[in-house]
Amino acid sequence: MAMTAAELNPRGPPAAALSLMLLVAVVLLMDGGAEAQQCAGQLSGLASCARYSVPPAPGQALPAPGAECCSALGAVSRDCACETFGIINSLPAKCGLPPVTCRRQ
Repeated sequence: MAMTAAELNPRGPPAAALSLMLLVAVVLLMDGGAEAQQCAGQLSGLASCARYSVPPAPGQALPAPGAECCSALGAVSRDCACETFGIINSLPAKCGLPPVTCRRQ
């Protein structure tokens, strides 16, 4: 599955952000370890957060996440979240793309 630079953009469509998280979950499941499977299960619960994962249209306020999203987010362990961010942050270099930075320039 090839991803474009636009799909790696944190301001891209919510589906791209969610797809990336689910891709990481699949990779972790393929690893086969019990911890990897547990993390993948935690990440799959984040589907309820998709609509809250990207900035809103100009002039619109970001909606507050619902209880289902907050519960799913609270169920993701620190280790799982950190490992997932590490995997996501390593992808651009592996694709020959510049690193993603979140600082405004």
